[in-house]
Amino acid sequence: MDMMPFEPTPTPEPKRRGRFVSWLAASVAGAVIGSAATWYVAPKWMHEETNSQTETAETTTKSEALPLQPTANVNTNMIAAINKVADAVVGVVNIQKQVDFFSDQAQDTEAGTGSGVIFKKDGDAAYIVTNNHVIEGANKVEVALPNGKKVNAEIVGADALTDLAVLKIPAEGVTNVASFGDSSKVKIGEPVAAIGNPLGLDLSRTVTEGIVSGKRTMPVSTSAGDWEIDVIQTDAAINPGNSGGALINSAGQVIGINSMKIAETGVEGLGFAIPSENVKPIVEQLMKDGKIKRPYLGVQLVDVADLSDDVRTNELKLPSNITSGAAVTSVEPFSPAAEAGLKSKDVIVAINGDKIDSVSALRKYLYTKTSVGDRIKLTIYHDGFETTVSVTLKARESSQS
Repeated sequence: MDMMPFEPTPTPEPKRRGRFVSWLAASVAGAVIGSAATWYVAPKWMHEETNSQTETAETTTKSEALPLQPTANVNTNMIAAINKVADAVVGVVNIQKQVDFFSDQAQDTEAGTGSGVIFKKDGDAAYIVTNNHVIEGANKVEVALPNGKKVNAEIVGADALTDLAVLKIPAEGVTNVASFGDSSKVKIGEPVAAIGNPLGLDLSRTVTEGIVSGKRTMPVSTSAGDWEIDVIQTDAAINPGNSGGALINSAGQVIGINSMKIAETGVEGLGFAIPSENVKPIVEQLMKDGKIKRPYLGVQLVDVADLSDDVRTNELKLPSNITSGAAVTSVEPFSPAAEAGLKSKDVIVAINGDKIDSVSALRKYLYTKTSVGDRIKLTIYHDGFETTVSVTLKARESSQS
């Protein structure tokens, strides 16, 4: 049985509204427009039969500077979708020990806040997925529930490379569990909404609306090293504090975990979420093992492309046509690389015949196309000559390649 099952993802309907409105603003704007239209298209006979009521209304209108008409009952697919998920989105508080300047005593201090999504309720426990960077470095984590209550959370597991973490809290007070849709079915232009806690818990469960702007791979630097992460790009506003929150479709399914935005002067509408299809296997392994088991070589590496021509030619002794790859700067004793005979200044240019042009490409190949125990063939340059070596991969819990 899946710990995080996918619901069938429906075919998205065309978007009918503006792309960037808050949940509340959409409700109010729709209500005013709807009621005005109803008022103006009322048939003449209704006006005649309710003449006395109309006169009263007209009298009231004349005495008020800004009369308010009855608010219509407005509902749309996205409003219903937001209502379906909102109570499954929580606040996550990172608490760290910091030394007070005056007392010289270590005190618990709120180091930052983010968001999380409740994805499972099992007996007395509920489970939340969030970003690793939301809880990284915490000595204690608190979760703020929709009812305003804060509870202590246990970190079940975290993975810096994929920027995902799983928390466990008491099930008491948890009223809703989010359903996850298959992000591989998401289409560019499909309407989405981001739910989270921008700028802190005071703005909890804020909703912004937009579309899926693209699907792409982004280079990122994490505490576990450089990586390339698959993301859903959206123009729904994602601000500090939204990290770990939900990106949902119009069916109320979580299709991504909001993770980052590009924050540069003059740049707007560039937010990114980790697709649910990538969240699922990481969350399930964290639930099972508390960590992600990945194969490793046991080497420190640097991009050949970042090295000068002089270093490539005189130190690495590379042919002039080899300008990319992963250069070995050190080899860990007793590691798979050491057992295979790799040395400092060797340059890895291919794995199992597939070209490797950077350190991140090597890491991504190892982590997505190989498993612990696999025997792989490395194409390397050693002292200027191309050769191949076989390496049997072992497991390592740290981020070393």
